[in-house]
Amino acid sequence: MSPLPSSAARPSSIASDHSPEFPLSVHDLTVAYHRKPVLWDLDLDIPKGSLAGIVGPNGAGKSTLLKACLDLIPKTSGEVLIYGKPYEDQRDLVAYVPQRESVDWDFPVSALDVVAMGTYRKIGWFKRVGKKQKEQARAALEQVGIGHLADRQISQLSGGQQQRAFLARALVQDAEIYFMDEPFAAVDAATEQAIIELLQELNSRGKTVLCVHHDLATVSRYFDWLVLLNMRIVASGPTKETFTRENLQKAYGGKLNLLEDAAHALQNVGR
Repeated sequence: MSPLPSSAARPSSIASDHSPEFPLSVHDLTVAYHRKPVLWDLDLDIPKGSLAGIVGPNGAGKSTLLKACLDLIPKTSGEVLIYGKPYEDQRDLVAYVPQRESVDWDFPVSALDVVAMGTYRKIGWFKRVGKKQKEQARAALEQVGIGHLADRQISQLSGGQQQRAFLARALVQDAEIYFMDEPFAAVDAATEQAIIELLQELNSRGKTVLCVHHDLATVSRYFDWLVLLNMRIVASGPTKETFTRENLQKAYGGKLNLLEDAAHALQNVGR
């Protein structure tokens, strides 16, 4: 394989057609692990107020895209802007919910402590969490339906309860754009319903949500904007226009079982 271009070899400014009004703009993004491309030459804009899903097969780079946008992993080339500025200048506008499997749940803190961590950027990392911040954290836990578990150790919560706690932490950040990595993975039906209702409530307030998702059957019900990804952008746009059999065929490489699983959902697009 020929060497990947270094970031220094690429232009250092976002193309003019990426408006600073977009909550997220990605231009010419390439990410590689051990010189092997994982994401290749991505261009993407997410409109303000979208409830956007990122969908694609395993290994397509969905989680990698989120991490690259948040400077959690290095980029080989390209740029990512949050409302027209680099992420490091816009951290206060962003909240992130990682995959549950990536979190050390044995860390000795309560659910309330975890949620209160979401206030650190506003009060400062070396200041104590005060009464106001704890009240905000309790209110967020109530909003996600586990206020009664505020003082329980995070390791003692079920998987769905842990996911709700991390969603509550994102809520107290009062961000403008929320990055969520598989928030529906391995949760019970009640938690999944609570999560989507929360995301829809954020969306109704003009917040932007970008969510890695794996269940094709719920795409058309959950998201109004869709990014189909398989190392490259296969398609991106309103779900009614993007969630098509042709685009799924391109993204999933003809895995007909997955397409058949999505057939009913495709029939419901636009209803």
